[in-house]
Amino acid sequence: MTTKDPYDALSEKMGFPGSTRLRAVLEALMTSDQAQLADALPGSTADVADRTGVDEEEARQGLHELFLKGVVFPKGGFDAPSEYRFARHVMQLHDATQATQQLTPQTHRDFYQKWHDFCLEEMYPAIAAVYGSLPGPPSRIVPACKSIENLPDVLPQEDYRELLRAQDTIAIVPCSCRYRTTSVGEPCASHDETDQWVCLQFGRGAEYAIARGSGRQISAKQAIELGDTAEDNGLLHMWANHDGVTGVNTSCNCCRDCCMNYVSADITDSSIGIQWQKSRYEAYVEDADHCTGCEDCVERCPFDAIEMVEAESGQGDAPSISSEKCFGCGVCVVGCPSETLQMKVVRPPDFIPDATAVASAGH
Repeated sequence: MTTKDPYDALSEKMGFPGSTRLRAVLEALMTSDQAQLADALPGSTADVADRTGVDEEEARQGLHELFLKGVVFPKGGFDAPSEYRFARHVMQLHDATQATQQLTPQTHRDFYQKWHDFCLEEMYPAIAAVYGSLPGPPSRIVPACKSIENLPDVLPQEDYRELLRAQDTIAIVPCSCRYRTTSVGEPCASHDETDQWVCLQFGRGAEYAIARGSGRQISAKQAIELGDTAEDNGLLHMWANHDGVTGVNTSCNCCRDCCMNYVSADITDSSIGIQWQKSRYEAYVEDADHCTGCEDCVERCPFDAIEMVEAESGQGDAPSISSEKCFGCGVCVVGCPSETLQMKVVRPPDFIPDATAVASAGH
């Protein structure tokens, strides 16, 4: 049995040695005895029992409880795992322990506040540093379906509805970021997560959410309806930055004010472009004379790419879009009541990296 404090050991494994904030999160998640079990991983139940000196049945029950909490992850079948492992990285621990219907923002405020303090002070700066060291953004924007549905030659990997139809198993879970910000009194300005979940899980990720009861299984049709709701509310579709339509476990529908990726970029004055790649599309002003001056597009744009300027006709203000800042998400087009804004292709199909090449490069 190890003599090292298990909370300190787990904090170190997460890359935050000596962090009192992460320790507070871990203490809220598990007892000291459970933390010892987690620290003894990876391994089978028998391995953990041997390493910790506890009864094998006690180890089995403890690991199962940690699985339900999102602390440890099984290998093999969920009913009878051959082995368990601790979270691979702190972002996985963040999502698994908070994105669950086992918790509510209203009744678990203390837990969410501990996570929030750790995120703002330690995790977010670390995330920005990690992404800044990568050779390219690991995720990409998928344009809102309603913004490109009438355009020709839309690729399957940039049609969110087609991506959803390609998945064998889909589950819906609450967004870890929006649940947390709601709980600490800083709810999302775009979407009420307590009213409707819009974070989607696929494949093994979906099976995991269903098995531990953190989410529930839904059909492709239901997922498409949720995707449409996300677009209406100005949220951003995400996918892995390659042209594959399967093999992705999670597709978030993100916002600027809550998303761990965007907030980490904002608080460190980093470009979100180190984390998210643009789509092949770009918004443009089709007819400024149609603009009613409502400025909804300015409010909806999460990239600060739109400003109102005097129209050439001199008949009031109209939107002006920065090509440099526009990520081609299309939420401004979806929310434009006068259809002043439209989308156009500005990048070739091979702008989206080949999935095989990305896998070979180990990205």
